[in-house]
Amino acid sequence: MSKRKLKDSSAESAECISQVQKILRERFCHHCAAGKLFGMEQQYRHLLELLKRTTVHGESNSALIIGPRGSGKTALLNHVLKDLREMEQVRENLLEVHLNGKNPFLSGLLQTNDKVALKEITRQLQLENVVGDKVFGSFAENLAFLLEALRKGDRTSSCPILFVLDEFDLFVHHKNQTLLYNLFDISQSAQTPVTVIGLTCRQDILELLEKRVKSRFSHRQIYLMNSFDFKQYIKIFKKQLSLPAEFPDESFAQKWNNNVQHLSEDKTVQDVLQNLFHHTKDLRSLHLLLMLASSAVTVHHPLLTAADLQEASRQHSTDSKANIVHGLSVLEICLIIAMKHLNEVYDGEPFNFQMVYNEFQKFIQRKAHSMYNFEKPVVMKAFEHLLQLELVQPLERPSARAQREYLLMKLLLDSSQIMDALQVYPNCPTDVKQWAASSLSWL
Repeated sequence: MSKRKLKDSSAESAECISQVQKILRERFCHHCAAGKLFGMEQQYRHLLELLKRTTVHGESNSALIIGPRGSGKTALLNHVLKDLREMEQVRENLLEVHLNGKNPFLSGLLQTNDKVALKEITRQLQLENVVGDKVFGSFAENLAFLLEALRKGDRTSSCPILFVLDEFDLFVHHKNQTLLYNLFDISQSAQTPVTVIGLTCRQDILELLEKRVKSRFSHRQIYLMNSFDFKQYIKIFKKQLSLPAEFPDESFAQKWNNNVQHLSEDKTVQDVLQNLFHHTKDLRSLHLLLMLASSAVTVHHPLLTAADLQEASRQHSTDSKANIVHGLSVLEICLIIAMKHLNEVYDGEPFNFQMVYNEFQKFIQRKAHSMYNFEKPVVMKAFEHLLQLELVQPLERPSARAQREYLLMKLLLDSSQIMDALQVYPNCPTDVKQWAASSLSWL
């Protein structure tokens, strides 16, 4: 083969690999709502029909999408919105407002209160010029004015608006739940067709709503649960790695997809996936694993191997929180071990500082001849440091009157992370290691 042909072939290979990496990167980083929704076809139809009634027929609605983190709430909504926008009767006729109770990067502003949320609604509806320097009274009057500005006539010809409230449970903490009350209220009574969709992890979310808010909510709830088994998980693995039929180089796509099929049958690969599956069914974790593995693909290494997935699994399991443990004091390590034992004894139920302190005292009095018995305020200070490091998390936002000792907490480290961190912890006392290795509380 001539040098020129080799050069052309190399250029084609580079272009091919670049295309593969682009497709997989967009898929795993959720830059597009492409691909298949796994195990939520019924929920997809329900939500699509709900939003079609708003966008096509001018019917207002409200609904909550509820499911654990990584169950696909955002993916479901994105797929439905993508398909809606492709419908001729909906195209350029739907206004969307996305508010997020927690993450400022998802909606441009951190909606920490209703005033800030209203400014964000104004910005996203592009009504800054309409509002200008006008000053209104209540939040409801402001919102009513914004919606009035969007009206084009009667209910059937008004431009429909979709409000998406991500981290919905955090909006519950806004003063008097004014934003939620007014959004649900207009979804019932306004001339402009309005639908409010909330996304939350909280199964008890309805219990957190005030009575007046609950009475205006439609009580439509769409539940998502990662209920697939390992056989389906393998199918998801294959689907997520496979190249689409429209890939420019058919020959390479076939070779790639055949390789993916062989990988799915490989015992080593299945062991890697089994470990991840038992740890979490969160598909974002699978995407991260595949993202790490696919980064090894180059012109000289064009197809994934079992070794690539093993290395990706090793990188994936390197835990930043476990690494933080290496820099803790012995006292802070002891408090984490006390929490570990409380989790084992009470089967993962939340605990408070007082319970942790009592567990630590049992250890000091019974087993730790080399450990100093710290005063309670010092132990509290160490406990608060663990909170700052986000190794421990309160179950709900503490009120001003709540006693710090009795706030319910949960530990954000699992037992294996703690034990792995202790293996490499410098100069850890033998008593402390023995205490951590014990599977029973020190009664």
